[in-house]
Amino acid sequence: MPISLNHTIVEAHDNGREARFFSEVMGLDYAGPDRHFAPVRVNESLTLDFLTVDHPTGHHLAFDVDPATFDAVLTRLHSASIPYGNDPRTPDNGRTDHPLCARGLYFADEAGNLYEVMSPA
Repeated sequence: MPISLNHTIVEAHDNGREARFFSEVMGLDYAGPDRHFAPVRVNESLTLDFLTVDHPTGHHLAFDVDPATFDAVLTRLHSASIPYGNDPRTPDNGRTDHPLCARGLYFADEAGNLYEVMSPA
């Protein structure tokens, strides 16, 4: 069996609020809490389990998406006036040109988690 990532913990100030934020931007479903986690299923094999902690440290999570999904994420960011940018040091510069792919962007949640969304076209 090949190794695949099944889930990861994403630290949050408020797990439900940050799970909703991520799921809404990415166009994913959030069904509510499960015990002490707020899980968001990213695909068939990966779940992000948001967990409320006193002092979240913030993580970098990167996602490859197709061009249509990238456009939809960008539209949702614009609609919600959520800052984004093409560089992790300036995730609010409003640019999508990316050094690793045709288009890419970063956006952050209030716990300091930095989400990277990359598209080949």
